[in-house]
Amino acid sequence: MREKIMKSSYPLSILDLVPLPAAPEGEESLVNGRALRNSLELAQRADALGYARYWFAEHHNMPSVASTTPELLIALAAERTQRIHLGSGGIMLPNHAPIKVAETFKMLESLYPGRIDLGLGRAPGTDPGTARALRGTRGASGDQFPAQLAELRQYGGWKNPYDPKIDPFPPGMPGHIAAVPGKAPLPPIFLLGSSDFSAVLAAQLGLGYAFAAHFSDFPPEEPLRIYREEFCPEAELSQPHAILTLSVICAETDAEAERLASSLVVAFTRLRTGQSSLLLPPEQALAYEFSPMERAVAESLRERHLIGSPTTVKPLIDALVAKTQADEVMITTFTYGHVERVRSYELLAAAFNLPCVQTT
Repeated sequence: MREKIMKSSYPLSILDLVPLPAAPEGEESLVNGRALRNSLELAQRADALGYARYWFAEHHNMPSVASTTPELLIALAAERTQRIHLGSGGIMLPNHAPIKVAETFKMLESLYPGRIDLGLGRAPGTDPGTARALRGTRGASGDQFPAQLAELRQYGGWKNPYDPKIDPFPPGMPGHIAAVPGKAPLPPIFLLGSSDFSAVLAAQLGLGYAFAAHFSDFPPEEPLRIYREEFCPEAELSQPHAILTLSVICAETDAEAERLASSLVVAFTRLRTGQSSLLLPPEQALAYEFSPMERAVAESLRERHLIGSPTTVKPLIDALVAKTQADEVMITTFTYGHVERVRSYELLAAAFNLPCVQTT
């Protein structure tokens, strides 16, 4: 038996929202548990296929998305995998106290050293009402994100230089407060963004950066250019590392990929128009009757997703990497069926010659 190692030109990673199919009445618990176990199974498969990272998102009050607590899913996935990096895509920092995030991710880093990533976002990952419920009386907002980030990094042992232009957190704090385990480092930090705000901040602080092209209305070229050109090396990163996140559905044929994508289009069109984001099976999604307003939203959403066979989607991904000079591509695939989602990632792994071990 001979091992053959194949390599890709750039790393591919996975962002998992944990798709939650619409459940028949009375079967919600069964469907919920199956969706979570499916994502853990996919993490194992991604580990074997050669994907570089597997990140879990943080979203709330979305009936078609089960990823509300990425830190729990990271721990469960880490127990089931061997080498792939597990992380958050991301922790929505305004929803949490920085010390709690520091304690959680220092613990994860202690348990799985060198395999954990801490992706941080400043959006709520939900609607305004749910954001208020999450934040309670703290009332944190995206405007406080730089200060929260500085506080979080200090709990990880970072020495605050206190430049108020990029870091409004007062020097000397949190001071005597330790995030336990005290000697454990924070894992590498990546800032998530859908505009140029986090690109600028990540560059100034010498952190990794991930651009959410899978849902952003903002073209990715400019934020990634700003990030590269303004990057200031720090101890954590000596050079910029930019991740481009894309929505991709891949199947053996273009027609099959379009069929599978119908579920995603209906779910996110309903979400964008203030309705319950039901994840329907393709047969029901294809029969869904869009209102005129929904039709316009669906057509605009369709443009953000790369859908087709491997020979269709790979050149599209390559072209976006060439335009943005991204260092890594992170793919999110949102389908009704688990088997189809796993197959999409398998097809992409083969198309990009990921560094998986094959026996011949």
